[in-house]
Amino acid sequence: MLRQQDVGHRIVVRRIVGIREGRPLFSDALGELVELSETHLTLATAHGPLRVPVTQVHRAKRVPPTRRPTAAAVVALERAADEAWPAPTRGRVGDWLLRSADGWTGRANSALPIGDPDRPLAAAVDEVERWYAEQGQPAMINTPLPLAAPVGTELDARGWTARPPTLVQTAPLPLPAPSSVDTPPATGRVDLADGQAGAAGGQAGRWESVVVELATAPSEGWLAVAAGRKGGLPDAARHVLTAVDQVRFAHGYVDGTLVAVGRATVTGQGRWLGLSLIEVSPEARRQGLARQVIDELAAWGVSAGATRVFLQVEQHNTAAVALYQRLGFVTHHTYLTRVAPH
Repeated sequence: MLRQQDVGHRIVVRRIVGIREGRPLFSDALGELVELSETHLTLATAHGPLRVPVTQVHRAKRVPPTRRPTAAAVVALERAADEAWPAPTRGRVGDWLLRSADGWTGRANSALPIGDPDRPLAAAVDEVERWYAEQGQPAMINTPLPLAAPVGTELDARGWTARPPTLVQTAPLPLPAPSSVDTPPATGRVDLADGQAGAAGGQAGRWESVVVELATAPSEGWLAVAAGRKGGLPDAARHVLTAVDQVRFAHGYVDGTLVAVGRATVTGQGRWLGLSLIEVSPEARRQGLARQVIDELAAWGVSAGATRVFLQVEQHNTAAVALYQRLGFVTHHTYLTRVAPH
């Protein structure tokens, strides 16, 4: 029986595809579990997303990944992601990171329990709760899995809740060239985790007239898009967006009108390109603009020396997962955002 903890992992599903002479016919599917609900599950397979009603599932189980990242690799990527989304107020519990940004986004306002907290686990969680109480914020902890599974067990015992799983996805650079057979996602907008990297638009027909410009600082129009998406833009948010040594803000224009934005950083000792806040205005979606923005940011990352790219996407966002699968992204690991009880 599959559980939410299996989301983001490789599974095999034996499903019933018909009946012949009173006996069921079966077909096996192998892929990454990107959604699990009471009514269906969705796999990202080598041939695209596959949605299977639970009534058709005969058997399903997790199988070993083709390549499992080491604990050191998970820690390195999580630290690169933290550098790419820097909270202005920070603290430590041993090696654990404490982050606060006036409540703007979950990742910038949660603890990251990687490394040695330099005290018993229960005492470390006590210190996290105390620190966030001093900030006047609810305590939250991001738990990379399976690395932080022991932390999750402690939080379960304390009654902490969990937000939907987030997939940390990676791909090699440079990204593959666009394919003429690419198809648009099922919906016009796909939002990634925590506002980290939303994307809209498939490959219905790339706009030749779009002009994508990269800048070291966001324009007021760019900031207005981010503010509208996240319900405001406090000073702490501006710090999160701009306080990175190597950062670029993509501005996509059609006939002088800003219709697409995106952000990229290079962190992790120059190895990792991080994509975030990619957004296309509603009237310009499904035209391949998100891909054009991503291509420009990826090209900049390559020129800056990055060899890999990462992003975070909520596991239930199947349209986003399908889009990024076409670009060569696979899940490196997952994390849960855990929230202390009120």
